[in-house]
Amino acid sequence: MANSRRVSRVSSLIKREISQMLLFDIKDDRVGSGMVSVTNVYVSGDLQHAKIFVSIYGTEEAKMETMEGLKSSEGYVRKELAHRIRLRRAPEVTFFEDHGIERGDKMLHLLDEIRETIPPEDESYNAED
Repeated sequence: MANSRRVSRVSSLIKREISQMLLFDIKDDRVGSGMVSVTNVYVSGDLQHAKIFVSIYGTEEAKMETMEGLKSSEGYVRKELAHRIRLRRAPEVTFFEDHGIERGDKMLHLLDEIRETIPPEDESYNAED
């Protein structure tokens, strides 16, 4: 079992390397259909599994197509990680879509709508409380 510091370092290395692969190395046209960024990487304690969370900007169709391309490139990504990161065994890679940015944007939009419903000079609402 690796310690938490090592797991954290491996996680950040994987995040950096996969970001580079997305920019320059993965040639699947489906991956280029939406703008992709790696938001987080979770590595298991034994360094055998890596969950890569990606945020995809684009239409729903582009998101689905991009995820299909990423799923099909998991073997290539694992092989490249084995070459780029010095580990005894390269972790199994699995891609997941991260909806956190979309949820945050939706919450900000809802808060703005609520703010618009409150009259500006309402005495019952005091922001200092």
